[in-house]
Amino acid sequence: MSAAPASPKSLQRRVLALAVASIITSGSLAAQESPEDSAGTAQLETVTVTAQRKEEDLQKVPISITTLDTEKLDVLGSGGEDIRFLSSRLPSLQIESSFGRAFPRFYIRGLGNTDFDLNASQPVSLIYDGVVQENPILKGFPVFDLDRIEMLRGPQGTLFGRNTPAGVLKFESRRPEQTPDGYGQISYGRFGTLNLEGAIGGGLSEDWSARVSALYQRRDDWVDNTRNGPGDDLEGYREFAMRAQLLYAPGNDFEALFNLHARSLDGTARLFRANIIRPGSSELISGFDPDSISIDGDNFQELDTWGANARMSWNFEGFNLHSITGYETVDTLSRGDIDGGFGAVFAPPSGPGFIPFTAESADGLPDHHQISQEFRLESNTDAALQWQAGVYYFDEDITIDSFNYDSLAPGRPQNGYAEQRQENTAYAVFGSLEYAVNDQFKLRGGLRYTHDEKDFVAERTQSPLSFLGVGPIGPLYANPSDSDVSWDVSGVYQITDDFNTFVRVAKGYRAPSIQGRLLFGDVVSVADAETVISYEAGFKSDFWDRRARLGFTLFSYTVDDQQLTAVGGGANFNTLVNADKTVGSGFELDAEAYLTDRLLVTAGFSYNDTEIQDDTLAVQPCGGGCMVYDPAGPVAGTVLLDGNRLPQAPLKVANITARYSIPMASGELFFFTDWAYRDEISFFLYDSAEFNGKALLEGGLRVGYNWSGGRYEVAAFGRNITNEQQLVGGIDFNNLTGFINEPRIYGLEFSARF
Repeated sequence: MSAAPASPKSLQRRVLALAVASIITSGSLAAQESPEDSAGTAQLETVTVTAQRKEEDLQKVPISITTLDTEKLDVLGSGGEDIRFLSSRLPSLQIESSFGRAFPRFYIRGLGNTDFDLNASQPVSLIYDGVVQENPILKGFPVFDLDRIEMLRGPQGTLFGRNTPAGVLKFESRRPEQTPDGYGQISYGRFGTLNLEGAIGGGLSEDWSARVSALYQRRDDWVDNTRNGPGDDLEGYREFAMRAQLLYAPGNDFEALFNLHARSLDGTARLFRANIIRPGSSELISGFDPDSISIDGDNFQELDTWGANARMSWNFEGFNLHSITGYETVDTLSRGDIDGGFGAVFAPPSGPGFIPFTAESADGLPDHHQISQEFRLESNTDAALQWQAGVYYFDEDITIDSFNYDSLAPGRPQNGYAEQRQENTAYAVFGSLEYAVNDQFKLRGGLRYTHDEKDFVAERTQSPLSFLGVGPIGPLYANPSDSDVSWDVSGVYQITDDFNTFVRVAKGYRAPSIQGRLLFGDVVSVADAETVISYEAGFKSDFWDRRARLGFTLFSYTVDDQQLTAVGGGANFNTLVNADKTVGSGFELDAEAYLTDRLLVTAGFSYNDTEIQDDTLAVQPCGGGCMVYDPAGPVAGTVLLDGNRLPQAPLKVANITARYSIPMASGELFFFTDWAYRDEISFFLYDSAEFNGKALLEGGLRVGYNWSGGRYEVAAFGRNITNEQQLVGGIDFNNLTGFINEPRIYGLEFSARF
């Protein structure tokens, strides 16, 4: 009698257990084979971060932080994925998108925004080379030639940009240096996935140095649209990004770093697949084929961005002056077949499954610019009392086009158009003090006053529902304005040279937001400002003669008037709402250790328990025939959200990496594996059987050889090596439409450094 097949969840557990067991076993074998390893000669390097706007040892900063170095970034990005490859690779971090590569949405400790509109405000701030990337399109800039990534969890509003109640992701590019250096990297893999990456830099004169880096990524189409005959039509892309930096450093008293960067993307928008969800569950339907789709609409994505910034620093007696000037602009258009199928039930043939009506739309940013300026003073003495103070200005002007198309008419003509225009200006004044009570104990406190104004207008000039008597509307206006004071207080106590404890209390703030997609609605919604109070306590420790490092943080937070987005639903319309209160609590763990001189293991784990607490907040659930678990609301066709977890907020996130090396006569043979796990998630505010993502475990493997002191390397790699196929998002207004995770990619890579 044959055994019953294992469930997907049990298989995930077995793979994770096998990965952990293999790491422990390989460490034991290495220790037996190499007695000299037990002497413990390998040590972890000190990690320097700028979480408090100055260079500090990670272990002494009273903030929950995780960093990623360049080698790990190279490994995680080897399959040609965009910035979403960071999701679940750091504790409490999730990244998802219904736009594909163009529009990532970030969540830290469950706090994020599911809104897919192009002026959506997010509570996670992304800072790239000192400049806030406010628009969600800007946050998708590719990851290449970086010095490091820092993830700061919890409110960071007193020192960084704007809208940071959930946390900050900081990307720092590799700076120019006088010493000539650079690298080149090429990889090729499944589906014609090609990655070309490189940089070159060095001194131009005694005072000037430069660095130029570039990235080109390509993937062939690998999904066949069966509606237009055989042949692959979709999921390919071509992407190019570059960065040019010029550093002027005539001495110790002044430096100026100039940065010019650009990105161009031409590819496929997110593929929505009609009725791929098994009714009454979150399982994919039997016989689901990721290599084919049947749609009758267009699908493409075009994006061009460029920006520039100047960072200047002056050193004076007793203090330093810093200036950061930034400019960013975007031009993008993304079009997709939203119903995920062909035809309609009233216009057969149609399918796959039930297609009640067609939906094909496009959104674009034909006009966008962002200007920001910061001046900051900081003390540079050895006194016990240190200080920082500054001013910040932000100005953004955007125009959003929204189109709808008639998929059933010859040539699929445009039958709907709406436009949004928004001007956003904000300014802030901030300061902080840090006092060393003694050699072991430091206290820090910060304040930030922020004023934010938005001027918004939207109108619909062509209605896709004109056959129902719905016509143009608008212009409709919204002009929210608000001010607030953010603050934080923290303390770090050094118990021993290698063991630090910390506590932190912080208040975060997010300015009012506006939602005005008028293609299928007649109102503009405005969400009031949200505030969060966060409490944290934890420790950071080096031990085992600096062969191991551990960080642990307990946290809890309360969000008042949290801004949430009721996406889609039976109304087929996005609406902003404020929840009276949301609470969250949990913990985060980061660990790193040389189990032997040849085996380096890193691990991360987070537990995030979130809950919406508002007994009157109700939204319209799905219009696609799903099984909703929430109780009925006060208005017919709505459900109550009280007690629900936040969307895209898994209870548990775990990740592990292991690198094992074997020295050889002329180089090093190495094995690198990485695994990331996230618990099940809900895609929307309401709770349903279908629109939930099952637990997801994805792994990577890299086997390589480097020589000549690490200057040259050749490697074979695999991403999503177990070929997991899971639902990661859905469209809920029409049918049981969903989209899936990235496919398995494998290939070869060669790199050279000089």
